[in-house]
Amino acid sequence: MIDTLILGAGAAGLFCAAHTGGSTLVVDHAKAPGEKIRISGGGRCNFTNLHTAPENFLSGNPHFCKSALNRYTQWDFVDLVDRNRIPWHEKTLGQLFCDDSSKDIIRMLVEEARGAELRLRTSATAIEKTPEGFRVTLDPGGVVACRHLVVATGGKSIPKMGATGFAYQVAEQFGHQVTETRPALVPLTFGDAMKERCAALSGLSAPARVSCNGTSFDEALLFTHRGLSGPAILQISSYWREGERISVALAPGTGVLDTLKAQRQARGRTSVPNALAEILPKRLAEDAVDRAGLSGNLADQSDARLADLEAAVRAWQLTPTGSEGYRTAEVTLGGIDTGGLDARTMESRHVPGLFFIGEAVDVTGWLGGYNFQWAWSSGWAAGTEIAARGVGQ
Repeated sequence: MIDTLILGAGAAGLFCAAHTGGSTLVVDHAKAPGEKIRISGGGRCNFTNLHTAPENFLSGNPHFCKSALNRYTQWDFVDLVDRNRIPWHEKTLGQLFCDDSSKDIIRMLVEEARGAELRLRTSATAIEKTPEGFRVTLDPGGVVACRHLVVATGGKSIPKMGATGFAYQVAEQFGHQVTETRPALVPLTFGDAMKERCAALSGLSAPARVSCNGTSFDEALLFTHRGLSGPAILQISSYWREGERISVALAPGTGVLDTLKAQRQARGRTSVPNALAEILPKRLAEDAVDRAGLSGNLADQSDARLADLEAAVRAWQLTPTGSEGYRTAEVTLGGIDTGGLDARTMESRHVPGLFFIGEAVDVTGWLGGYNFQWAWSSGWAAGTEIAARGVGQ
């Protein structure tokens, strides 16, 4: 019998393995560890965020994440990265990226977990509770008996990489509730008319404030052939639900109406699109003028017409028809109900020795390194708890 079996060699699973001590086996169906780490951040891995705090996470219980995040912080992980001499840099809004490659983080995690055995191209096909712990059937590998079982198999996002709802099945098998799950940090799609408008603007990015259900994000918006993407849209997708509207304010922080009035006074013969192009990218300015139904020069426009144009720019109301789904979603919103887990250790309240960590749990971070920090913090919480119990306990 081994001390610990960890299902999943992603961010949470590998980091947990680095802290369990004793005899630990990590298995994963993939051909290499940390596959989602490898593709993250454009290949440079946005490994944490300097501003990580509980308010950057969504959960049925917003207090659940506090213990793990407070006990293993972003500063702890940055210190680990520094000790491993991995060069990094800060981008906007506290996001930290590797200077070179996300593979640096994977190598670090594998090295940190070197005391554990790693088996790839291996899946768990059955799990049974025993008086001593668990019996898990592996394919290939047969039956493995363990005292502690850690489920770190993630959520449903990016199925082409093998993502499934396996963790939820295990949770339900042992009496845990699973909250509604849905794609998060995902581009939004629209009906034909808006889709055509977006396609005409495809590739264009602009600063925006995107709002829904009382939450707003000031980040870049990107037009695609399918709809809207970019950081602001990915962020708000976690708060949006089918049938609801989102509000898009282009050129946030700019006094559009006052600017247009001043231009009308100084250069009345300027066309409306050209005038607005001093605030927005030209194609986007032309689109906003079209939506407002304006034509001619600034001198031809009344204050009321210019106010209509400002509304088209600053209060664009849109109703998405859906999202691009798990295919492109960065994470899964929802998951294993935190009510059945110990917030300090991530252990099941129903089944001693069973732990759930990472994306599988109903804790979902904002875009920008927060979900990786949750992986590190929750993996650390489970791993150190197991180690504290001692080998063979």
